Amino acid sequence: MAEHLASIFGTEKDRVNCPFYFKIGACRHGDRCSRLHTKPSISPTILLSNMYQRPDSITPGVDAQGQPIDPRKIQEHFEDFYEDLFEELNKYGEIESLNICDNLADHMVGNVYVQFREEEQAANALKNLTGRFYAGRPIIVDFSPVTDFREATCRQYEENVCNRGGYCNFMHLKKISRELRRQLFGRYRRRHSRSRSRSPYRHRSHEERSHRSHSRKYDERDHYYESRSRRNRSTSPEHRRGRSRSPGSRRDRSPVRDGSEERRARIEQWNREKEQAELANRTNADSNYKNESNENGSAQNQDQYYNQQ
Repeated sequence: MAEHLASIFGTEKDRVNCPFYFKIGACRHGDRCSRLHTKPSISPTILLSNMYQRPDSITPGVDAQGQPIDPRKIQEHFEDFYEDLFEELNKYGEIESLNICDNLADHMVGNVYVQFREEEQAANALKNLTGRFYAGRPIIVDFSPVTDFREATCRQYEENVCNRGGYCNFMHLKKISRELRRQLFGRYRRRHSRSRSRSPYRHRSHEERSHRSHSRKYDERDHYYESRSRRNRSTSPEHRRGRSRSPGSRRDRSPVRDGSEERRARIEQWNREKEQAELANRTNADSNYKNESNENGSAQNQDQYYNQQ
């Protein structure tokens, strides 16, 4: 029963836990949902609810005064917010992904999902962001159960074919330019590449380096003689014909490994030979002891005979 409940946890078959909350960290029913919204006690992902405010939040493509907004300005406004938020969150740890919803529904509008590399980093960010304000609005932060954004995002939106628009129940993640992504996340790649490029050889002692270089010289020398002898063997007429007439060539070949049954049979034979040898040694020892006792007895009888005379 427990295995069955674990297998259906967070799916449509689960009648206890809300699958939408488990997948996207939010539910359109909110507290009125008939299923449970179990918040994780620890997670590498934190949710900043309704944090991002679009300049055309009232009507898409139009500002609060009813004037049309250039899509490029909307993108610039979004990337400025993204960069500002990234630099602030980067103080608490390495960011794996920073996703901002472009949905219009109340439970998802402006939601910011920040996934850190470690859970401790996410806990540190939550602790420091709690009670703070951004642009005059309080920051609502909590742990999120979302760890795989592939299941949370709308694939039709990525292909520009979603017919539900901003009121889709799956994430419509707003994208940033490649230049900005390279600028922000490229620092982690450079940091990891530097850590991988650091050679531990420079930290070794002088004796280890001298021993390593000395052994390398001998390795190169052995490799030279080995390759030279291999070339000499390969240029011989017997090798060119594919067979060798020298009787020692067969001995130079690597021995064929025995199978497990053959090894067991050989071990049993060795044990039998060992037991036979021990038995023969004991038999010889017993016979020698009997011979010595007989010789001692005959010598005592002779002494008694001569004494009687």
